[in-house]
Amino acid sequence: MPERPSILLRRPVAFDTTSSKSNLELIDFVADVLRGQGIEPHMVPSADGAKASLLATIGPKVPGGVVLSGHTDVVPVTDQAWTDDPFAVIERDGRLYGRGTADMKSFIAVALAMVPEFRARTLKVPIHLAFSYDEEVGCLSAPELLERIVRVLPKPALAIIGEPSEMKVANAHRGITAFVTTVTGRPGHASAPDAGVNAIAFAAECVAHLGRVAGEFAAGRQPGDAPVPEHTTLNVGRIEGGSAVNIIAAHCHFAWECRPAPSVDAAEVRSMLESFAEAELLPRMRKVAPEASIATEQTVAVPALAPKAGSPAEALALSLTGQNQCGSVPFASEAGMFQGAGIPAVVCGPGSPAQAHQPDEFVSLEQVDACANFIRRLADWAERR
Repeated sequence: MPERPSILLRRPVAFDTTSSKSNLELIDFVADVLRGQGIEPHMVPSADGAKASLLATIGPKVPGGVVLSGHTDVVPVTDQAWTDDPFAVIERDGRLYGRGTADMKSFIAVALAMVPEFRARTLKVPIHLAFSYDEEVGCLSAPELLERIVRVLPKPALAIIGEPSEMKVANAHRGITAFVTTVTGRPGHASAPDAGVNAIAFAAECVAHLGRVAGEFAAGRQPGDAPVPEHTTLNVGRIEGGSAVNIIAAHCHFAWECRPAPSVDAAEVRSMLESFAEAELLPRMRKVAPEASIATEQTVAVPALAPKAGSPAEALALSLTGQNQCGSVPFASEAGMFQGAGIPAVVCGPGSPAQAHQPDEFVSLEQVDACANFIRRLADWAERR
């Protein structure tokens, strides 16, 4: 008898697949489950072999199938106050607690649990499973996985990305572009601050400028807007610099992100910072240290997901859920990358976005069951085609 998704979920959560670690134990587990059903998965390893994506097909090798896509990595639990072991599923009051239960191992567990049902059907079009790694740090494995999908598989008709959306169909999200800005000054003894250029102090001015830019974008938001911001947002997530309290800091760098509105290009925001640095900061820095510099490098670029008229992904997902319109989600996902590769995509998965990345993350049993019913109806559709 097929294992229930809520039971099967215990194994994926037990593997600590924080993005900084390997996901191979989880991938091997998924591969074993599939091989037990007579399905041979294909691995797409990382360059160093420490991680891998997985691709598998159930049903006939013909065009028009559906990709069920999810990522295997999770965010860290460091400095989070968890009630229980985050890598053990705890069931309490109709909820399953554990890191990744909502984001997004429940979707993976449901898809795996449904494989025996897929195998028992006479599918007219295939159901593909595509599980990636390093999504949480910039969708880093998705381009290679998508290249493999486009090159190897008969063209899928659509993709369903099972990120937590409370099983509501989403056809839109903003993209995300991440940068690292490095400020180089001149070191010196802290007793003579005018003899050096403090990179931390000038980095702080850069951060303050980004805060002003973010405020200008937010000022355009109208009262009553949806909780998901439609305007461009900025966040400085990490800053590091200096070597000792009594030394003028020679270097400082900070990591920041831009989630642009559809009418804004993240490159424009980068240019705003570079123009500010060129006009306001570098002249002051170079009076003392001609070698001083402020340089910004792009590290991540994840495209937005945009609504598309006549999208087969939207039409099918709405029909399977019984919903009459699509919404948006507040996070970026691999859905925009599928769309960019010519595979129409939507986001629809169990769990709430509010639980993602939180301590005591959970998914409700009701959501897991709703996802199972959704995928079962998908199998009905694939059988009727």
